[in-house]
Amino acid sequence: MSQFEEDTPTARANVGAPQPSGAELRRWRQYLANERAEAAVYRELAAHRTGEERAILLALAEAEGRHEAHWRELLGEQAGRPLRADIRTRTLAVLARRFGSIFVLALAQRAESASPYASDPHASAAMAADERIHEEVVRGLAARGRLRLSGTFRAAVFGANDGLVSNLALVLGIGATGVANSFVLFSGLAGLLAGALSMGAGEYVSVRSQRELLDASNPDPEADKVLPDLDVDANELVLVYRARGMEEEQAKLHAALVFSRLHAQGPPPTAPINAIDEHESVGSGWGAALSSFCFFASGAIIPVLPYLFGLQGLVAVIVAVVLVGIALLGTGAVVGLLSGAPPLKRALRQLAIGLGAAAVTYVLGLAFGVSVG
Repeated sequence: MSQFEEDTPTARANVGAPQPSGAELRRWRQYLANERAEAAVYRELAAHRTGEERAILLALAEAEGRHEAHWRELLGEQAGRPLRADIRTRTLAVLARRFGSIFVLALAQRAESASPYASDPHASAAMAADERIHEEVVRGLAARGRLRLSGTFRAAVFGANDGLVSNLALVLGIGATGVANSFVLFSGLAGLLAGALSMGAGEYVSVRSQRELLDASNPDPEADKVLPDLDVDANELVLVYRARGMEEEQAKLHAALVFSRLHAQGPPPTAPINAIDEHESVGSGWGAALSSFCFFASGAIIPVLPYLFGLQGLVAVIVAVVLVGIALLGTGAVVGLLSGAPPLKRALRQLAIGLGAAAVTYVLGLAFGVSVG
């Protein structure tokens, strides 16, 4: 028997190995179900994509199929009726069918990182290695989405959390002084409007300023027109490329290519100076302002809701804190999911920071006013 044959599940079963226990069989059947479901997840994700990303996801599905074959061969006639995948994999499958988004890739990354194959003696070393590499592949795919999402996501998280925490702190601080319920409500709504306008204006100025800085660094489009008049053997085009980050030899080669195309028969090169200048997209100033306004307002309205519905005193405070706490847990969990970090840890961190800041103003309100009651 060859070395390869000795390492297959069938070969191991035929050399007098003890029969698997009931627990082992159940674990293998669960692995089999999970691999089938994971392959389906990657195929669903691939259906929402084109080109290279689609090919990568289909290759991942094929790899999960090889793992499925391993457990099917190991189980043999004892495979039994197909089991359902675990709850995490089923959730991934549902999300992949409905959305096919960065959230699903982030969850898939965490699922790959939690693979038990490294510590399971019945999984081959190649399978354990596959899972580690799959995590990196999914991390790379998710990174593309995270990069596209980063600006909007930053504004969403920052705006919503700022609205939640600042307006809760305002409402609790004023409410703790014992003023009338209508005054607390008015203060909360005023804080919502003032904060949202401030956030929107600040984001507009920030984006516009960034665009102006980038525009100042963009090459002059008129500079391309003087290229035919440059000395081919001694010209400053090489210096342009070097100033924009190219190594000297690479800059010389690039300049030579530009001149060879410039003097060749056929269409001249298009924007050879501008072609090497790339800046990140910073989006629209008005779009950023509007999104920041809405994100802040969506967070800031939550601590005001109990007062809008007529609740008063300690009851209104408790309801506001609970509502904001749930929202903070949600935003923290989303941040954890998208960053590939433990969602619960990020959610609790967000909760502690937000409620901690609000608690300070509440205590100050008690100190300078009368007890809520």
